[in-house]
Amino acid sequence: MTADLSLIRSSFTLVEPHGTQVTAYFYDHLFANHPEVRPLFAAHIGEQRDRLWAALGALVANIENTETLIGMLQNLGRRHVGYGALAEHYPAVGASLIATLQHYAGDAWTPAVEESWTAVYGVISGTMVAAGDAASH
Repeated sequence: MTADLSLIRSSFTLVEPHGTQVTAYFYDHLFANHPEVRPLFAAHIGEQRDRLWAALGALVANIENTETLIGMLQNLGRRHVGYGALAEHYPAVGASLIATLQHYAGDAWTPAVEESWTAVYGVISGTMVAAGDAASH
């Protein structure tokens, strides 16, 4: 599975105008479909929504700047271990991210866009999990 970075950028451009609605949808989807992860999040997640939105924007902005992107993801992975995130939580987050992006991209969401986001999320989650594992040992 490979990622077409131009599809990542163009699909995010379609999603971006929806702003914090995107992250609200994401968390609603995540908690409805994976209630076991709800305890990992503060009761009031408004600030968390803002951080997620900023992280997504930074990810897309740095999608071709590997060194910056990897450093950012490693930092996130180390922090998430402190919140109780485990490797087995990442697939739930990925499924909700894909569902959210698909919802807001509408008809522009194609199998190629989904494949690209799935591949990118694989790199994101793999990098974060590895950094988290290294930090916890």
